[in-house]
Amino acid sequence: MALLVRRLPARIQGLIHRLRRPSARWVRVPVGIVLVPAGFLAVLPVFGLWMTPLGLVLLAEDIPFLRRVMARLLAWIERRHPGWMGLPEARGAPPP
Repeated sequence: MALLVRRLPARIQGLIHRLRRPSARWVRVPVGIVLVPAGFLAVLPVFGLWMTPLGLVLLAEDIPFLRRVMARLLAWIERRHPGWMGLPEARGAPPP
């Protein structure tokens, strides 16, 4: 997760770090619960499909089942698409 957060703009990185702190659970869970169904309203302006995965990532901090699923998903992304995480490509290409 840290590799993905590092690729975000500095202001968003700070927000994500604050939301991932254990003391922010009271904010993280309601925001995650709202973002998951809001992602399905992508046909409306302001809403988008990006909201559903972000909500699931926030909920995964507090729900063990989602934490395991997210860890497997991130491991798959790291193996199949290392460039998405800022890692060098398997073909020997230099990192972005």
